[in-house]
Amino acid sequence: MSHISTGGYDGSVEARAKIVLWYDEGYSKAEIARMAGTTPPTVNKWLERYEESGVEGLVSRTSPGSPLQIPARIRAQVLALTRQTPPESLGISHWTSPQMARYAKLSEGVYVSQTWVSRLWRDHGLQPWRQETFKISKDPDFEEKVRDVVGLYLDPPEGQAVVSVDVKSQVQALDRTQPMLPVDVGKTAKRTHDYVRNGTVDLYACQDVRTGKVTTSLSATHTTQDFLKLMDMVLKERCEEKVHVVLDNASAHKSNEAQKWLAKHEGRVVFHFTPTGASWLNMIEIWNGIITRQLIRRGTHANVKALSADIRRFVANWNSYCEPVAWTVTGDEIIEKVWRVTAQMDRLLGATEISDVVTHAV
Repeated sequence: MSHISTGGYDGSVEARAKIVLWYDEGYSKAEIARMAGTTPPTVNKWLERYEESGVEGLVSRTSPGSPLQIPARIRAQVLALTRQTPPESLGISHWTSPQMARYAKLSEGVYVSQTWVSRLWRDHGLQPWRQETFKISKDPDFEEKVRDVVGLYLDPPEGQAVVSVDVKSQVQALDRTQPMLPVDVGKTAKRTHDYVRNGTVDLYACQDVRTGKVTTSLSATHTTQDFLKLMDMVLKERCEEKVHVVLDNASAHKSNEAQKWLAKHEGRVVFHFTPTGASWLNMIEIWNGIITRQLIRRGTHANVKALSADIRRFVANWNSYCEPVAWTVTGDEIIEKVWRVTAQMDRLLGATEISDVVTHAV
């Protein structure tokens, strides 16, 4: 092993030539790698180059230059297309990076990689694989109702109660077909994909805007009487001279029975309705989401009685530590955002050519 290199492999043409000579002398590739101070893949590379091109193959090949630059026009169109529903001919509901790269090549004759598309999306905060829900209210009194409800949240009248009320209907008592597997180190909890329905219950809930405390009533039916039962419970708990109640536009809240109930209380109770199609403005919806995530969605219940008991325990625990919702957005900010979204929708729906979409998107 007198041929062992003491300086290590330096990538020079001389070092590559030594690899070829040692191989010609009968040394194995593994031995050559040790003698040259390099790796077997490097030995293979230069032996193959020598076999293909002779001595000239041992010279480093010249780089073809900097990577091909994607035209700004293509970048703009990819960004614009990402914000649109894919063409019907593709048969897909939303863009993926491979589909976008393929479409750019077919429609524009320009090759872009899916990695380039993914990077472009990341740089511009685009996530076409995600989807949320929305609805633009068409209530003619939208602005007035938003300011009314949000005003109660931000500045509740002194000495008067403000509460938010809604019903979470058809809460299902679901039981799994096999026992659940608990969470463990490196493993998530697991449950069967199928389930058995064991009945439903309606969850009527009222949240105090000042304290966050929740009052609930459970019912097997969904009527005005069920709603008024909760309201009677709420009034028994209140000592304020006036109670402002934020509600959505469910028929039970506007029925003749509800109007008679209001008249009976001679102005002590005032109903404030969210705009139609904007029940998201009702603060209790936040709490409904919390109990859904923390109990209902992953709960396992053999019957409605067990489900109801768990709901009551959840409420009792909630009220032991609850805090008011930190509502910060103003009515004017909500209105401005809704009008901005509406204007954007009008522009995009009116676009007929991709150039129109590009104009609105960039």
